[in-house]
Amino acid sequence: MDDLLEITEDLTKRIIDMPEGPVEILRQMNETHLITGFLQPIVPIPGVTPMGELEVLDALGDPDFLVVDMREPEWRMKATIPGSLSIPFSDVVQRLSELGCSRKSSGWDCVDARNVLVFCNGPACPQSPIAIDAMVREGFPPEKLFYYRGGMQDWLVLGLTTVAIGT
Repeated sequence: MDDLLEITEDLTKRIIDMPEGPVEILRQMNETHLITGFLQPIVPIPGVTPMGELEVLDALGDPDFLVVDMREPEWRMKATIPGSLSIPFSDVVQRLSELGCSRKSSGWDCVDARNVLVFCNGPACPQSPIAIDAMVREGFPPEKLFYYRGGMQDWLVLGLTTVAIGT
């Protein structure tokens, strides 16, 4: 089966023992996949709050939140969540000032950080978890980070409105 995708970084199948006998769980490519990465945890770092679509909608209308598209710009040009800000995961540490942190001689001071909801391409996309890890390592408080793991894949599958814009 050449259309198998990874479940985790080192696993393409999992055997689950059931009362009726073992069941092999596979992950296969289909038309709804945006990317072929491996599944990401719901909570990438302790203290980060997972969010669903209804919470994303609330955050979009809340002035206390920034909703940040962590994907590379070419993905954002195809479709993104309306009202989201583009900060690619690879640039986030250099752009923490846009999220309420201030640069000090010893690094970042994030005491006044904003509530930031991040997303990328979906449950198999590592870009937001990579960014979250880097942000927390630089001093961003995990309790001010909110993760929409469903990302663009779930947003699109659910038929929610998107916009195609440059960055």
